[in-house]
Amino acid sequence: MSRSVLYALTAAVLFGASTPLAKLLLGTMSPWMLAGVLYVGSGIGLGLLRLVRDRGWRTSGLTPAEWPWLLGSIFFGGLVAPVCLLFGLSAASSSSASLLLNLEAVLTALIAWLAFKENADRRVVLGMVAIVAGGVVLAWPSGEVTVTNAMGPLAIAAACLCWAVDNNLTRKVSASDALFIAGAKGLIAGTINMALALLVGAQLPTTAKFLAAMLVGLGGYGISLVMFVLALRGLGAARTGAYFATAPFIGAAMAVALLGDTTTSAFWLACLLMSLGVWLHLTERHDHLHTHERLAHAHSHRHDDHHRHAHDPSWNGQEPHAHPHDHAEITHQHPHFPDIHHRHTH
Repeated sequence: MSRSVLYALTAAVLFGASTPLAKLLLGTMSPWMLAGVLYVGSGIGLGLLRLVRDRGWRTSGLTPAEWPWLLGSIFFGGLVAPVCLLFGLSAASSSSASLLLNLEAVLTALIAWLAFKENADRRVVLGMVAIVAGGVVLAWPSGEVTVTNAMGPLAIAAACLCWAVDNNLTRKVSASDALFIAGAKGLIAGTINMALALLVGAQLPTTAKFLAAMLVGLGGYGISLVMFVLALRGLGAARTGAYFATAPFIGAAMAVALLGDTTTSAFWLACLLMSLGVWLHLTERHDHLHTHERLAHAHSHRHDDHHRHAHDPSWNGQEPHAHPHDHAEITHQHPHFPDIHHRHTH
């Protein structure tokens, strides 16, 4: 199993585990306020971790060309998507909303394949179908689905589309500092969501509840997003989204363990389908002759077949390390994913 796959599954575990924990906090504050506090906890926590890691403040390392991608991802994923979701939830049943939220993984993959030309072979597509089918089975209501009007489902679908756009835009900056990317998203989106919640009359929670929500946000929305960005770096948006689509099952499993929810045949069928999908992705082998065009960027790396550049005499030999470096054009063949060095056409 590659390190990037572990990052993606860790992101799903952390996000999935945060769902039942957030549910425990819902009765203590409004959903909009809770969303803001979760994001703020993510931003502040990751900011502090970054200060400790770097022993002080360091610049983001983003190039001028990368800032529009990051700001776009914050706009779509941190601002527009939550508003669409809240509007949709006010006009649709919770069961239909849960079902519709599975659109995010599908739309992420479709945008990655159609707009950003990521490779998608039959095994990857079948794995995605199996994982999403597991999510549908898990979310399928036991009774009849009722929808108040058409605007509710459309708004929820719009939220999923915004998050799918967010995932693909974040892929464009995934070579940069993951702590900065995730921390900036959390702090900006969380602050704005809290301000909007206060404007519509929500109340701040008690200090204890506020700190508890921030802690949940750091794990489920902060560290999880850092893992997601690292996975994007190595897997691309479609495959990362597919692995992350296991989060609803993980959340359901946590609900069984923490909240005493009972399991059903649908739960075990979803487990089987998602396991099949993950297995299809884990056993994927994409191997062909390909050409790397000349490229200049900066990210954490070791000296391997793709990193054969020289250093100045002051380099201490430590690996992995990060610095701006050039890639010469090279043609070779080996198994690979659509990572930051393999985003060629097929």
